[in-house]
Amino acid sequence: MDTPKYFTPAEVAAHNTAEDLWVSFLGKVCNLTPLMNQFKVGDALLLPIMECAGKDISHWFDPETKDVLKHVDPLTNCVRYYTPRGRFVHTPPSGPHSDWAGDIGQPWWKDQQYEVGRLTTKARWIRVLNTLTSQEQRLQVCSEETLDVILERYLRYNSHARSYTWKYNAACLDMNKTLDENNVPDDDMELEELRLDRDLFVPALLLHFNDDLTEG
Repeated sequence: MDTPKYFTPAEVAAHNTAEDLWVSFLGKVCNLTPLMNQFKVGDALLLPIMECAGKDISHWFDPETKDVLKHVDPLTNCVRYYTPRGRFVHTPPSGPHSDWAGDIGQPWWKDQQYEVGRLTTKARWIRVLNTLTSQEQRLQVCSEETLDVILERYLRYNSHARSYTWKYNAACLDMNKTLDENNVPDDDMELEELRLDRDLFVPALLLHFNDDLTEG
């Protein structure tokens, strides 16, 4: 099974319109654009979701049941979904309604068809320095990603990135391992405690060009 694709909160936040709407919750990242397309623009049941487009909505859910939070309705004394922002798609009304079809199948928050990946538990910044051209690029990456995946992120800035040896502190990096596994430190918490600017201490990965034209 392939490793799930990870996203940073900033990448999720970029999808924040009705035509391109992502959310994250309970560690999952979901593309709800198809769900938006099933309903008319302006439908009241879409509004709570649209208000949170690109955001994390884990607080809507019970982490144990993976279902929407529930409470006892003070008017009916019945257990119902807790939707303080307003009822949204696939949540039932508080009482009988002629326009409510109970047979909806999987609600969107349990339907795997909307899942596009996982939300990183820790986004971190790195600097990638090309020692051949002296060009430097800052990248925000996911702590769970291997260097091979980080290389894929970097390709947009250097399409020849695979022709380089990646190093940190003069040691060659194992492209099948994560930054942590390659002993590239994440000092964010310590820097925060010391009240130091984290931007001044971003670790630098050095790219050394491989001379593929060298004759043996």
